[in-house]
Amino acid sequence: MQVRGEGVNFLQATVRRIFPQDSAAREQARARLEQLTMPHWALGDLMDLALDLAGITRSQAPPVTRRKIVVMAGDHGVVAEGVSKFPSEVTVHMVHNFVAGGAGINALARHAGAEVLVVDMGVAGDFDELVRAGRVISKKIGRGTANMAQGPAMTRTHAVLALEAGIQVADSLADSTDVFGTGDMGIGNTTPSAAILAVLGGMSVADAAGRGTGLDDEQLRHKIEVIERAIACNRPDPKDPLDVLAKVGGFEIAGIAGLILGAAANRKPVVVDGFISSAGALIALALEPFVRDYIVCAHRSAESGHGLMLERLGRRPLLDLNLRLGEGTGAALAMHLLEAAVAVLTEVATFAEAGVAGADK
Repeated sequence: MQVRGEGVNFLQATVRRIFPQDSAAREQARARLEQLTMPHWALGDLMDLALDLAGITRSQAPPVTRRKIVVMAGDHGVVAEGVSKFPSEVTVHMVHNFVAGGAGINALARHAGAEVLVVDMGVAGDFDELVRAGRVISKKIGRGTANMAQGPAMTRTHAVLALEAGIQVADSLADSTDVFGTGDMGIGNTTPSAAILAVLGGMSVADAAGRGTGLDDEQLRHKIEVIERAIACNRPDPKDPLDVLAKVGGFEIAGIAGLILGAAANRKPVVVDGFISSAGALIALALEPFVRDYIVCAHRSAESGHGLMLERLGRRPLLDLNLRLGEGTGAALAMHLLEAAVAVLTEVATFAEAGVAGADK
């Protein structure tokens, strides 16, 4: 789409670098997969994933060994409305936990052979020493968003800057990365994510919103009311993803959207984690529909609206494990399956190679 607004030259230039998967590479991979020593397409979604990886990378041996999970962190003014069971200070604490290697994403990423990178997109705290030591990447747009229940979460200019920051991260890592994974940290961030889904999906907030960190029924009703109030007072335009992002989004959600755009522009697969990451993917998809060709949806989250997000993204999730942590944990788990998909494409013999009679036509 044509990005509207000021200061969008870099964003527009990135969008123009995104093209569909390479159809010739896909067809070459399909021809091999259809001749493997097994019933036709017997490995199902793994074979579909192998096709995607071939089309994305233009390779019949898609590289997937250099893996990076980028955890975007930011705070949210709407937490003041009581939409989360945890205070905003937890975001700062969890960034330190990520850096120390003690979070869920650290454990799962280690087992997946993935590096975890933490980006401060807009945390309401500072990490000067960690930034100087190269332990945190600073792309801070602000110290948390404004309260979207009382006005726009951010300006349109800040939305563009946050998107571009995510693109810059992807561009800076592209030469040393085969596969990107998205992660998030931000107390209260299921609230803007649900708002984005409701607006872009044209659905009720009640359908889009879930329990987040474990809200009870009364707390969930309050969260829904807060999101409805935010949409009513801001009136985000569903045809303008930058407007939606600025009015009811988050800095880390924008960073995720930018990372996805940057990965696609560099022809790298990007494994999208759960509810918050998928909200970023919805923004990226609205900015450039060809982004869909580069997205691998890691899993179906336990958050109630995530299935609706996956429908809009048009991608089947690889896993369904009742996860609801975020951080990139689902993306880390799914990276094992990318490796498996490449193994199917490159290591399984065809009928001709094995001297095995094929199925009757």
